[in-house]
Amino acid sequence: MKKRALGFWEIWNMSFGFLGIQFGFALQNANVSRIFETLGASKDELPILWLAAPVTGLIVQPIIGYFSDRTWHPKLGRRRPYFLLGAILASLALIVMPNSPMLWVAAGTLWIMDASINISMEPFRAFVGDLLPEEQRTRGFAMQSFFIGIGAVVASMLPYMLKNWFGVEDESTSGLPASVKWSFYLGAIAFFGTVLWTILTTKEYPPEDMEAFRKENAEVGVFDGIKESFMGIFKMPKTMKQLSLVQFFTWFALFSMWIYTTTSITSHVYDMKVSTAQFDEMHSKFKAEILTQNRKDGIAKLDDISFSEKIKSVFVPSPERSLLKRINAADSEMESLNNKYEGSEDVLLSKGIIDFLRDKEFSKSLNLTNTTNERLTYVNDQYNEGGDWVGVCFAVYNGIAALFALLLPFLARRFSRKVTHMLCLIAGGLGLISIFFITSNTGLLIAMVGIGIAWASILSMPYAMLAGALPESKMGYYMGVFNFFIVIPQIVSAGILGYVLNKLFGGEPIYALVIGGMMMILAGILTLRVNDKATIEINE
Repeated sequence: MKKRALGFWEIWNMSFGFLGIQFGFALQNANVSRIFETLGASKDELPILWLAAPVTGLIVQPIIGYFSDRTWHPKLGRRRPYFLLGAILASLALIVMPNSPMLWVAAGTLWIMDASINISMEPFRAFVGDLLPEEQRTRGFAMQSFFIGIGAVVASMLPYMLKNWFGVEDESTSGLPASVKWSFYLGAIAFFGTVLWTILTTKEYPPEDMEAFRKENAEVGVFDGIKESFMGIFKMPKTMKQLSLVQFFTWFALFSMWIYTTTSITSHVYDMKVSTAQFDEMHSKFKAEILTQNRKDGIAKLDDISFSEKIKSVFVPSPERSLLKRINAADSEMESLNNKYEGSEDVLLSKGIIDFLRDKEFSKSLNLTNTTNERLTYVNDQYNEGGDWVGVCFAVYNGIAALFALLLPFLARRFSRKVTHMLCLIAGGLGLISIFFITSNTGLLIAMVGIGIAWASILSMPYAMLAGALPESKMGYYMGVFNFFIVIPQIVSAGILGYVLNKLFGGEPIYALVIGGMMMILAGILTLRVNDKATIEINE
């Protein structure tokens, strides 16, 4: 069946749900590291905690793509049932995330949230291929990029706006600011509302032969479907193989940025340091406190409990045991800082250490001097200002992406899609590398321009190039398989970046952004290898 060309508002409505989906992703990308650090995670633990996102994508995306090809609901159609299910689950996870009482709860919620977002997002990619003819697909994916950019601008800036424009203040002396919590609540409303708009205003084409469609799908069992979903990586068409390398290096770079931007900017641009004299006071009084007999015996018993007790302590942790674990982790980190900065004039503190030393219950027993306590408060304020500014930076690059997405169809016609994508990726790589040389918060906004140009292209050009090589009946399936090359590089990044930073760069997180920038430039060069012709390369 030949597809009819759709009007502007029809393409608008079918893409509008991406506004809410990006609310979820933007809040996650800009704030999850901040939530983890507030709950006591060190910068070395951040990549492992972030593994939830790519692992859930690796599992969920191809399965959802495969089964959405084989779904037809009499009222909701093929893709829209998945839009609705994902929106409900993701909105609930967005409400839970900022209220996580412990690190393991936040990590678990990230798994659920990312899986739910993927349930909604993955069919949206195939949605464009389903409804638009070839000549409109670049426009359709560019419209998605536009809404992704707008959603991310607002969501990324929400903590900053709520605090500075609407006077939403922190409810406590430490921990996660109220402005961040309310941002997640508003994000949940936006996610569900915009996806529901697309569901209610968009129609899908039913299969031409419904009886044959049902018969074919009845012959495929659930486990056969799951198996076939993951075997698709060995059946990729040529264009997808060429794009897979581009995607690998692109998303390695993006994941590096999402993990390390908060820690890089707060440590590189903001003042998170205390004098060595102040650190020595913290260190000595901290050691004296934990070496009291009760603390010492309690920490020693942590390693002696049975396996079943350890499992129980994860799911039903006692306040006393949780405190002892935090003390033990803080002790290890302070010893590491003491060794690392020996002979230096100042010491760079992590957010986890700051919050622990300012904890109402524990800080009383330390009895730090007023000068040291004031410095800790100042450093904590610097971290929160830096964290809010990361949201502004992310808003700027997403805003640039939203505007630049409107130019992409014209640039693609003028230079070709692959040349346009190459130039955009190189701009993004240079933007990431430039952060290393920037020492002011306003200067960071210049770097975000290049990253925004790259982000606009990343969200549209690879999919536009790929869609022409795929048959319509397997559009969702292969779009899901294609996303292996979004999640695999993120897993690789999480597995090696912490080690590389510690071994080669003294644990300085800013170098993760430099590595990411070089990876993105390499991805741009590899784009020139892609065969960008609208010729279906596999059989129905």
